[in-house]
Parts: sequence; C-alpha cells; structure tokens
Amino acid sequence: MANSPLHPKYEVKVSSYVLVLLALIVLSCLNTGLAFLPVGIFHPIFAVGIAVAEAMIVILFFMHIWWSSKLMKLTVAAGFFTFLVLIVMTLSDYTSRAWGLW
Repeated sequence: MANSPLHPKYEVKVSSYVLVLLALIVLSCLNTGLAFLPVGIFHPIFAVGIAVAEAMIVILFFMHIWWSSKLMKLTVAAGFFTFLVLIVMTLSDYTSRAWGLW
C-alpha cells in the first residue's frame, strides 16, 4: 500500500462504494421520473440540480476528493467556480437577446 495516493488510515470500504452506487441509481431514477412529471419551466432547474448532485458524489467519493488534501479540494472548488462563471455568463447572454424581435 506504499504507492497508494491516500493515507493508509483512509482506506475506503466496499460498503462505501455500494452506498454511493445506490445513491447514484436513486438519483438517476429520480431524474428519469422527473421527465414524466409536469413541472413546467422548473424541469431544467430540477434536472441540472440532480445532475450536479450526481457529479458531486462521483467527484467526492470515486475520485477520492473527500479524503484528499485541502489543496486538492481547493483545486476542485476553483474548477467548479470557473464552470459556474461560464454558465452564468452564457445564460445571461442567452436571456438578454431579443429573440424574434428583429
């Protein structure tokens, strides 16, 4: 275990991976079931929210960020912040256009 990127006291048990798998399956089923519900304009908001939750679970547990150093957590947070800025800028451009008025 000398080549492990994680500290030996942070060995991940198989039961943790099973719980993460079950959480991802539940969220995927929830996202699929959401497609059949009449939630109107809130559908993309709910769908993206569920997708972000799934992505966070994958990043934190499958990529072992939960047990990583603070520098690695800061790096991941900076990536999310950059992604958030790009999404906000794109959506602000999209909503500010005068669609169909030309």
